[in-house]
Amino acid sequence: MSDPGGAAVDLDLPVSGMSCATCATRIEKVLNRLPDVSTSVNLATEHALVSIAGEATTPQQIVAAIGKAGFSVSPRTLELAIEGMSCAACSTRIEKLLNRLPGVEAVVNLASERATVRYLPGVVAPALLFATIERAGFSGRLANDRSRADEKAAKITIQRAEMRRFWISALLTLPLAAQMLTMFDGAAHAHQDLLPRWLQLLLATPVQFWIGWRFYDGAWKALRGGGANMDVLVALGTSMAYGFSLVVTVSGTAGLHVYFEASATVITLILLGKLLEAKAKAKTTEAIEALISLQPRMARVERDGQLIELDAALLIPGDVFLVRPGENVPVDGEVIDGSSNVNEAMLTGESMPVAKHLGQRVFAATANGEGMLRCRATGVGEHTLLAGIIRMVAEAQGSKAPVQRLADRISAVFVPVVCAIALLTLIGWWIFAGVFSTALVNAVAVLVIACPCALGLATPTAIMVASGQGASAGILVKNAEALERAEKISVLAVDKTGTLTRGEPVLTDLLPLAASADEALALAASLEQASEHPLARAILRHAQAAGVALSSLEGFRAIPGQGVEGCVAGRWLRLSAASGCVGLALPGQLIDTLQRAGKTVVVLVESSADKRIGSDPGDAVALALLAIADPLRETSLAAVARLKGMGIRVVMLTGDHATTAAAIASEAGINDFRAGILPGDKAATITALKQGKVVVAMVGDGINDAPALAAADVSFAIGAGSDAAIEAADVTLVRSDLNGIADAILLSRATLRKIRQNLFCAFFYNVLGIPLAALGMLSPVIAGAAMAMSSVSVVSNSLLLKRWRVGQR
Repeated sequence: MSDPGGAAVDLDLPVSGMSCATCATRIEKVLNRLPDVSTSVNLATEHALVSIAGEATTPQQIVAAIGKAGFSVSPRTLELAIEGMSCAACSTRIEKLLNRLPGVEAVVNLASERATVRYLPGVVAPALLFATIERAGFSGRLANDRSRADEKAAKITIQRAEMRRFWISALLTLPLAAQMLTMFDGAAHAHQDLLPRWLQLLLATPVQFWIGWRFYDGAWKALRGGGANMDVLVALGTSMAYGFSLVVTVSGTAGLHVYFEASATVITLILLGKLLEAKAKAKTTEAIEALISLQPRMARVERDGQLIELDAALLIPGDVFLVRPGENVPVDGEVIDGSSNVNEAMLTGESMPVAKHLGQRVFAATANGEGMLRCRATGVGEHTLLAGIIRMVAEAQGSKAPVQRLADRISAVFVPVVCAIALLTLIGWWIFAGVFSTALVNAVAVLVIACPCALGLATPTAIMVASGQGASAGILVKNAEALERAEKISVLAVDKTGTLTRGEPVLTDLLPLAASADEALALAASLEQASEHPLARAILRHAQAAGVALSSLEGFRAIPGQGVEGCVAGRWLRLSAASGCVGLALPGQLIDTLQRAGKTVVVLVESSADKRIGSDPGDAVALALLAIADPLRETSLAAVARLKGMGIRVVMLTGDHATTAAAIASEAGINDFRAGILPGDKAATITALKQGKVVVAMVGDGINDAPALAAADVSFAIGAGSDAAIEAADVTLVRSDLNGIADAILLSRATLRKIRQNLFCAFFYNVLGIPLAALGMLSPVIAGAAMAMSSVSVVSNSLLLKRWRVGQR
C-alpha cells in the first residue's frame, strides 16, 4: 500500500469467493463505479489491484463494496509481543494508535505484553503495524511458540540484570535512608545531616541516572509518541527532588533540607515493586506454558514396514504410530489395534483413565496406561486437540472484558491529570505555606503515589489466571467477554440429544403390525442406511448386531423434523413420528405407554410411491412400531440439580413428542421444556426465552445447534460435539458433562469477584492516596512504597484464582 498521506493509494486485496471470470469482471465493474477508483482483478491469484486517485473513496468503502458484490476480503489476525510497556497508559496508547489505522481492530494486554491485531491485508501491511508501535515508543514482533520460549528466556536474563541493579541501588540507598531518621527527631534535628551532603550526592547520582535510567528512557519514548505514562510521573517526581537537592548542595545553602534520600528510595522501592510484579505476572501464564510443555517431541512411526523414531511435528494424517505403556500419545489419532486405559486429565480435568480400544479416538499429550496402542494419525501439528486448547487459551488471555473499559478511559487521561494536580499542589503549598521545599516534597509525593499500573493490571491478570484454570479443568473460554457474561446467566437452554443424553440411542422395542419383526427390521435398516440421524444409527446398529442384510435403496429423501422415505427393493417406505401418520390405524395406547417411558416412537409405513410424508395416507399400511431410547448421561441429573441450586432456570429443547419430552425432563429433574422443536426453530426459541432482559445461555453438540448457539447470550458446546457447534460457541467443554457448565459459571463468578476487588483497590488507592499526598500527609518515600506495592497487590490478588477448583464457588 502506498503512503496514506500521498496523492494516491494502491491496494492489493486478497479476494475470496471468486469461481470464474464472470466473478472477476463483476468485482471490477462494482469497484470502478466508485469515484477516483481504478481496479484490475486477477482470477488466477485471487487478488484485486485497486488504485484510489483521490479522497472521495476510502479503503474501507472498497472492502464494503466487494462484500456487497457477494465476495469478501478476509481479515487476518496477528499476535504481537510488545516490549517497553510500563503501565496501563502505555497499553491504552498503543491500542488507540493501532485502532486509528484503516480496517484495524487491536486489543493490547498489559499483563501478557501482547497485542492481538485483526487487520485487512492489502489495506494495512504488517510492517505498518510495527512502525506504528515503534512511533509510540515501543517495539513489537510476531509472537509464536518459539518466540514465547525466546521471550521467556530473554525475560529471565533481563530480570536477573534488574535484580543486580536493585541490590546495587539498595546498597547505595541504605545510607541515605538513614537520613529519614531525622524526620522523627523533631525540629531540633530537622536540618541535621547524618552524612555529608557531597557524599549524599555521590550516592544518589548513580541511583538517579543509572539505576533510574529506565524511567527516563520510558518517559522520553512516551512523550515522543504523544502520550504520557508511569515513567513520566516517576522521572518527573524524582528529578524534582534530586534537582532541588543538587541546587541546595552546590550552592551551599545550609538552611535548606536536601531530599536525596527521597529520590533514591522512591526509585529503589519502585524497582523492587516492578521485580515483584514481573515475578507475579509470570505466574499468570503458567497454565498455558504447562500446556505447551505437554506436547511430545518424538513419535514411533511405521514407515515401509519399519518402526522408526520421528519428530512428532513431521507426522502427517494417515501415519500409523505406536504408543507403548507409560508413553504419551504424540498426535491425535484413532485406535486401529490394541487396548489400554489413557489418562486424559491434562485435557479434560477428569482424573479417571478412559478405556481405549478399536475405533476410539486418542489425543496428543495424553498418557497411555498399561497396554500398547497402534493408532492412525488424524490430527497433527496445529490440528490436534491440545493445539486447539492452547490457541483458545491464548486468544482468551489476549481478549478484553467489557468491565475493563472504564479503567481504559481513566488510564488515557490519568497521567496528565496527575501532573496537573501535582502542579497545583506545588503552587498552592508555595503560596499558602511560603516554603518551597515543603511545596516541592508534597508535589513529588503526588507524582510518585499515582499509579496507573494497578488499573491496567486489574482485569487482564484475573482473565489470564482464570482462562488457564479453566483449561486445566476442560473449560475452554473463547474470550473475556464470554467469561464476564457467563456470571449473569439466569436461563440455560439445553438440547436434549447428545447433551442431556448420551447421544447414543438404542432400539429398545420393535412391535410388528403388518409385517414380521425380522422383515420390519430389515426394511427399516435398509431405509435408514443413507441417513446420518442418531435414531437411524440406532436402528442400523441393532440390525448389524442381528446380522441383517441390507437391501438396495433408491429415491431417499430426509425431511428435517419429520422423517425419511425411499424405495427399498421396489417397496416405497417411510419412517416418521406417529404424529406424522395421520389417518393410519395405530395402537394409540401402546404408543402413549412407550412415550411415557421416555422413548421416541417411529412408524414404518409402506405406501404407493406418490404418497409422501404428511400427505393423505391413501393405501398406506403401518408395518411396525420402533421405539428408541437415548439414556440420560450418568451426570445429567446431578448437574441439573447443581444448576438449579445456583439459581439458574434450566429449559430442555427437543424435537420429541411432548409425552416423551415430559418423561425425559422428569427423569433429568427439569420442570420446563419445549417439545416438537424443529432444528430450524431452535434459534427462535432462544430469542423468545430472552424476553424480559434475562441472560440466556444455550448448550448443544450438533451442527443443527449452531444457529441457536449464535442466538444465545452465552453459548456452550460439549467437546464430543460437531466442529460447527464448537466454532459457534463461546465456551467449549472438553468433557461431555453438563457439570462443566456449572463449573464454567462458578469460574466466571469467581473471576468477576476478583476483577471487582482489583478495580476497587486500584480506584480506592488512587482516590485516597492522591488527595492525602496533595494535603501533605504522605512523604515521597511512603508514597513511592505504596505505588510499588499497589500493582503487586492487584496481581497477587488475581493469583488467588489459582486456588479455584472444579465444584468450588
